[in-house]
Amino acid sequence: MSQKILVLGATGNVGQPLVQALLARGQHVKAASRSGKPVAGAEGVVFDYARPETFHAAFDGVDRAYVMLPGGHVNSKELLLPVIQAAAARRVKVVLQTVFGVDADDAIPYRQVEIALERSGTPYVILRPNWFSDNFHNFWKAGIDHGQIALPAGTGKSSFIDVRDIAESAAVALTTDRFDGQSFNLTGPEAVSYADAAQLLSEVAGKPVRYVPIDDSAFVEALTGAGVARDYADFLASIFHPVREGWTAAVTDHVQTLTGHAPRSLATYVRDNAQRLR
Repeated sequence: MSQKILVLGATGNVGQPLVQALLARGQHVKAASRSGKPVAGAEGVVFDYARPETFHAAFDGVDRAYVMLPGGHVNSKELLLPVIQAAAARRVKVVLQTVFGVDADDAIPYRQVEIALERSGTPYVILRPNWFSDNFHNFWKAGIDHGQIALPAGTGKSSFIDVRDIAESAAVALTTDRFDGQSFNLTGPEAVSYADAAQLLSEVAGKPVRYVPIDDSAFVEALTGAGVARDYADFLASIFHPVREGWTAAVTDHVQTLTGHAPRSLATYVRDNAQRLR
């Protein structure tokens, strides 16, 4: 493999460590973002899911691509299918990041994107990460600062995964054909409740942090009050249903299979990100 790897969402939570991991492996990387700025020394290229005219330059000289949709969107099928089609038309291998659990029902939009990729004829690997450990400093930090995390998760547990493990899994999938044609459900090593997570955070933050279970409507009101679009707030509330039902508590060995090492625990994430969480 000697051509370039296109990384979509290269400035994001997974994209930045993925670009770094690929560069460390000696790969030539095109870091795609709406700004087109270089990332970590990788070549920058403009890419916008809503502007298909940006696809040609992004895919030029590329033989592999990491495809994922940044947060803030509810129309995953509408935005991702043209990207899959563009990659397949050029015979570009796609490593697609979707979401843990979407294989439960073929009617789920993300699953329909997966099916389109599976049927496209281009080489592929599908990665389905569970809830990110990094959400605690990216999305729930304001609550932590005020001593509480208020979410509609009930008593449900999740096998939180560190974005570093997602990035390392993706780097392997992009630099070998051993896993082509397969799908992987990426999880951390154990399922943890938000109450347990709050206890871990309390120890690092140096102050009490408690978990407060709330209902969907209160969650949506809090998000929209903070400026989140109503449709996206409703979407975020809906994805806590699987948490309450216990469906996100499953643990797999797929990170180990891909990377050769066990995934990082939530406790490890908290220790390594102590400065961000304080």
